[in-house]
Amino acid sequence: MPPLSPLYLLRKLLGNERWQRLHVKASAWAAIGVVLVLLISSWIIVPFESSAPRATITSFPLALWWSVETATTVGYGDLYPVTAPGRVIAGAVMLVGISVFSIVTASLATWFVGSAARRARRVALALEHAESTGETDAARELRALHARFDRLEHLLARGPGNSPEPPV
Repeated sequence: MPPLSPLYLLRKLLGNERWQRLHVKASAWAAIGVVLVLLISSWIIVPFESSAPRATITSFPLALWWSVETATTVGYGDLYPVTAPGRVIAGAVMLVGISVFSIVTASLATWFVGSAARRARRVALALEHAESTGETDAARELRALHARFDRLEHLLARGPGNSPEPPV
């Protein structure tokens, strides 16, 4: 792979130990951020929804359950906001949930691609080694065959009666 190709640069970046540590830290901060968004959205939505007619989100535990349902895009339909501010909060929670699942999916895809790239690299190195070893063995075999052929030509040139060994 050429050194300036995008895939080469991406592989070098993702294979970097410092980058991987940063990736783990970013994942931890993202998880903390999601938990905070769920808790804060649950806390904020209760005052808007609890006093509204036909409200289903009337307490913090129900709001917390609703925020988890909404962020995970399950949406059972048992809890839903009925006020405009509640729906705005719901939209924000949905965006956070969809974003988090997109990031998780991308991280898993990156891990699988990286794993496949490492495996392909090991196979390529093994193949290069086998080819170079095979060429050396083939060259040695070819030299031996040439030497044998040269001896046969030499014996044939001396004639049938001049051979030190009886014909086979």
